[in-house]
Amino acid sequence: MSQIGGLTLEQARAQLAPWSERAPAIGAAEYQQRIERARALMRAQGRDALLIGAGTSLRYFAGVPWGASERLVALLLTLDGDPVLIAPGFEAGSLSHVLHIPAQPRLWEEHEDPHALVATTLRERGASRLALDPGAAFAIYAGLRAAAPNLDIADATAIVDGCRARKSPAELALMYQATAMTLQVQRLAAGLAEEGVTTTALRRFIDEAHRALGADNGSTFCIVQFGEATAYPHGIPGEQSLREGELVLIDTGCAVQGYQSDITRTYICGRADAEQTRIWELEREAQAAAFAAVRPGVSGEAVDRAARQVLERAGLGPDYRLPGLPHRTGHGCGMSVHEAPYLVRGNTLGLESGNCCSNEPMIVVPNRFGVRLEDHFHVTEDGARWFTQPSPAIDRPFAD
Repeated sequence: MSQIGGLTLEQARAQLAPWSERAPAIGAAEYQQRIERARALMRAQGRDALLIGAGTSLRYFAGVPWGASERLVALLLTLDGDPVLIAPGFEAGSLSHVLHIPAQPRLWEEHEDPHALVATTLRERGASRLALDPGAAFAIYAGLRAAAPNLDIADATAIVDGCRARKSPAELALMYQATAMTLQVQRLAAGLAEEGVTTTALRRFIDEAHRALGADNGSTFCIVQFGEATAYPHGIPGEQSLREGELVLIDTGCAVQGYQSDITRTYICGRADAEQTRIWELEREAQAAAFAAVRPGVSGEAVDRAARQVLERAGLGPDYRLPGLPHRTGHGCGMSVHEAPYLVRGNTLGLESGNCCSNEPMIVVPNRFGVRLEDHFHVTEDGARWFTQPSPAIDRPFAD
């Protein structure tokens, strides 16, 4: 039975229900382990304080799922004592309902300078060497510099990535759920991919389906492109209607308790021509070569190189030239859709067990079409394991 087309919208909706096998939430013990891991890395980096602003890292360390705004909400961690939560006074009640760790609140009022409060707290804790969240806005750095001109401020990337890049079994379980949900949404969307369907209709269904399955907020993102538009890695604006003989590219994901999925499928509406089939098969081969190269200690650039060698042997590229692969082979994924480690030239750091990455060595044929197959893997002690099984054929996008 064909996996592409053949479903009505009513039939697709009938297959949507809340996900039954839900992964457990991150527990209190794991949050504490994250705090202690951060402290160990702070010591290794010669830092005695860490400031984490609102965003995915604040959720990672404290469970607070807030985005950044002009009002400073931040976690201040020192080598000893409870973490300190810096926040507007009027937000204290709301924060108490989402905070997952013991923390000392230090509240500021609307007319006060929160950066001065951070500086005062650092002095009280005897801390003078601050590591600042790499995701923090420049305004936070500038505010700290004004409030404490002599404060030693350094980049906290090595500390934050050193914690977040290696996923625990509990994190992997949440990512398995998120990827399984998105794969099911992709299956149903493929069933709706018949001549005449629009990109808008598919995007709306994909968001509806993610919500129905129980994703945090529907689709985190959604790219739907047909035909020549598939040659643009992140798409082009405007609505398209699917025609016989065109490729369909759908790249979408969702979040489950903050953990992201990101899956791309490319397949044919109708019958593929010889060039579409040749490029699709090369894409599958490059994706498989990247996966086969993964093991602990192998660098991100070595995995990227494995995919590119497949394409260069077939006369594509080299490097980022087109026809060929115009971007890196993959990126890390977790609480952010894109995070460390990156599978790209120049990343000489060895992969570690627990790293999670996309594998998407897209091939672009300018002015004609593009093929991207994207699945994620996590690094194991002896190689890698897929979260989702790769596509087997241009007219069969799903393995089972």
